Amino acid sequence: MPTYRDDAVVLRTHKLGEADRIVILLSRQHGKIRAVAKGVRRTGSRFGSRLEPFMAVDAQFYIGRSLDIVQQAESIGAYGAEIAGDYPRYTAATAMVEAADRLTEHEAGTQHYLLLLGALRSLARAEHPSGLTLDSYLLRALSIAGWSPSFGDCAVTGAPGPHSAFVPQLGGVVADAVAPPGAVRLDAAALDLLGALLSGDWVAAEASDAGTRDRASGVVAAYTQFHLERALRSLPHVDRSGPVPPPSLVRAAEEALAEGSPV
Repeated sequence: MPTYRDDAVVLRTHKLGEADRIVILLSRQHGKIRAVAKGVRRTGSRFGSRLEPFMAVDAQFYIGRSLDIVQQAESIGAYGAEIAGDYPRYTAATAMVEAADRLTEHEAGTQHYLLLLGALRSLARAEHPSGLTLDSYLLRALSIAGWSPSFGDCAVTGAPGPHSAFVPQLGGVVADAVAPPGAVRLDAAALDLLGALLSGDWVAAEASDAGTRDRASGVVAAYTQFHLERALRSLPHVDRSGPVPPPSLVRAAEEALAEGSPV
């Protein structure tokens, strides 16, 4: 029987029939995996709860014709409950797995898997503010995909920074000599924060104020949208403020995220 085993993170799921579920996973060694988990929606399922979004599993798959089949799944990172129980973390994680799904559509490597696994673990443990964790993940994931932004030297000419004009389609900050009219201008604090998020300097990132984080988040969203060629559906629902939103907003976000989304 042709089978294989791999560690993977669950990106999204879809119902299939009355009891089955299609599971999309990002794995360590086999890239993105699309598989059927049979009977997982039944109450007595052995591993249904382990195959929910944001969960990390050690799974065995049977190679099928169009979709593989999940034969076993053991939890190696139960992050779903901690993330789903906190709205800011939930919306940030949803944006992460959507980005991971899109960035690995044609090619995925171990780096993508390890980055996503680490980001979800950090969210589940509340190690850093969820908005900063999301923005750091997006910048690093885009870098792994070959689109590393420049926040120091000019992305076009290589002229030493600092530069204030940010142009997503040119790869980051650019010198005034090549900046197109109407280019977004960033202050030093926003550029420092973006550089810290890209490099993983959490001491500097967490020292930033709310206004600087908002400006940086706008830059990250614009850069992500340009390279993915369309916006992440879940990004507008990300809660960066912290307070628990009203139930109506939670339901609206969940409905929007569910429609063609990672969850």
